[in-house]
Amino acid sequence: MRGGRSQAEGDALLSLVTQGSLQAAIFRSDDLDTTFEKVRASGAEVLQEPTSQPWGARDCALRDPSGSLVRIAQA
Repeated sequence: MRGGRSQAEGDALLSLVTQGSLQAAIFRSDDLDTTFEKVRASGAEVLQEPTSQPWGARDCALRDPSGSLVRIAQA
C-alpha cells in the first residue's frame, strides 16, 4: 500500500522511513486508545501515552524501530 502514491514515490518514502531519515510522522486515528495499544504491543518505544493537549488535540508519541518520532492524534 502506497497511500495513493506511485510505485517510485512509495519506494522513496519507504526508504526514508526505514533509514530513520524522517524526523516525525503524524497519523490520525478514530480510536486513539485502541491504536496506541496495538502499536505498543508491537514493541514500539512509548514516548507519551494518549494525552489531551492544552491546544485541544488528544494524541500520543512513539519511536519506531528506525528511531523516527511517530505521533498519532484522535480524529
